Amino acid sequence: MSRYKRYFIVVLAAALGVTLVCLAGLGASGPAAPETAMAAGRPPQIHPDFSGTVIPPNIAPLNFLIRESGSRYLVRIRSRHGRPLEVASRSGKIAIPDKPWHKLLDANRGGRLEFEISLRPDGGGAWQRFDAFGCTVAPEDIDGYLAYRRIHPVHSAWRDMGIYQRDLHGFGESLILTGEYFGGGCVNCHTFCNNRTETMLVSTRSKEYKNAATIVHDGTVEKVDATFGYSAWHPSGRILVFHGAKIVMFQHAAGAEIRDVIDLDSYLACYDVNSRTVKTTPALARKDRLETYPAWSPDGRYLYFCSAPLTWTRRDTIPEQYDQIRYDLVRIPYDIARDAWGPPETILSAKDTGQSILEPRLSPDGRWLLFCLCKYGCFPVYQQSSDLYLIDLQAAQRTGRYEYRRLEINSGESESWHSWSHNSRWIAFSSKRDNGIFTRTYLSYVDPNGIAHKPLLLPQKDPTYYDSCLWTYSVPELTVGPVTVAEENLGRVVRSSRAINVQMPVTTATPQAKPQESEPYISTRE
Repeated sequence: MSRYKRYFIVVLAAALGVTLVCLAGLGASGPAAPETAMAAGRPPQIHPDFSGTVIPPNIAPLNFLIRESGSRYLVRIRSRHGRPLEVASRSGKIAIPDKPWHKLLDANRGGRLEFEISLRPDGGGAWQRFDAFGCTVAPEDIDGYLAYRRIHPVHSAWRDMGIYQRDLHGFGESLILTGEYFGGGCVNCHTFCNNRTETMLVSTRSKEYKNAATIVHDGTVEKVDATFGYSAWHPSGRILVFHGAKIVMFQHAAGAEIRDVIDLDSYLACYDVNSRTVKTTPALARKDRLETYPAWSPDGRYLYFCSAPLTWTRRDTIPEQYDQIRYDLVRIPYDIARDAWGPPETILSAKDTGQSILEPRLSPDGRWLLFCLCKYGCFPVYQQSSDLYLIDLQAAQRTGRYEYRRLEINSGESESWHSWSHNSRWIAFSSKRDNGIFTRTYLSYVDPNGIAHKPLLLPQKDPTYYDSCLWTYSVPELTVGPVTVAEENLGRVVRSSRAINVQMPVTTATPQAKPQESEPYISTRE
């Protein structure tokens, strides 16, 4: 086709109000061929299936694969506002152009997109047109970035693991930190304050450089000579509550998931950024309880966490009753002005739910509490039974009852590792729903009534990417901007011999006697 003919087609398409992309391969009849197509009488098979989803107005193009046999494909994307968008393909892979896509989304916030797919069968013949399907464009943006841990599914050895971030407006992925920067160590936890990257934590483990917590705060990067587990920043950015534990992975003889994790001992403690000290309070480090998964209320007045009874004395053996360990959901008031804690209260007990309550996360507007329920234990990603549940805290304040409900977006596989967007309209979570082995990141719109809509698989430039991807994506954290500290700088701090030395107020050493409920609190365990 000559340059002048191509120019003529583009001008004609513009005159007709159509954005036309990749016309090559549609045949001599051009884009008009599908107009005479025979109705297939059913919707097409596509992958990933985003039909019926609510999508962010600032999300990357939803490239997809048409899983229907054909030699020519044409996709028309229509909406109430803006020019229709057409994409042609010979292979069935649909690559939506970036600029027209974002222009269409922005013009249709709160509206709907309709996708109409036509194909020409192998060997020629009449075109077929499938029933149109659609998705809704949400009025509110999702946070612009997503940070996650990328790791191989069999990770008994520290190899090729790291923390990465993704620009959700497009497909760009960049590195935050990998173990290659400090002798092949483990990058295990990342935590941000108020969905912002100016205040953050990255925890590392290394045989050569020891365990450490790398903290970014007020433009500085510092290394704390301590092991910080699951952590949560107070909204002020002054206090970081972290989980300390003796964690053991063990294996079952059979089952869909043979791996399991138990905290043989655990506690919660606080790192004060200003004084560079660690301290705790008796309610967060009881000798007869296991405490884990801290989460602050957005006003900083309450710390939520999970707590289970510690019923064994040995810290080097998996207890026989491992499958009877179930965690309650507890909260404790905190006054940052006086640095004072109040009495804890159980807001949802394992006795009432019959399951273990884990990973509480509060929406930034303070309305919703999202958490996991699974049969037992402390590690829902290894529990096929793990589902996402929601509590309306506003309703609980009125009624005094913390009523919970299972979200509609759950599958038959494990759901875990969830986070909120700063506007409380989106959640990102990990799910094994694709194959039961790999966790993938999904995005779901939560409307003002607390209804979570059909989740969207994190889009990739190549729609078949996940079919051959051997990575597990876990702990997705939504942030309003990217991490700007270079990975070289983070790695240099982790390798450095300079570190803030802190005195841990609690240890997980084996006690000499069985903990008693009436025992007075002591600052360290034996």
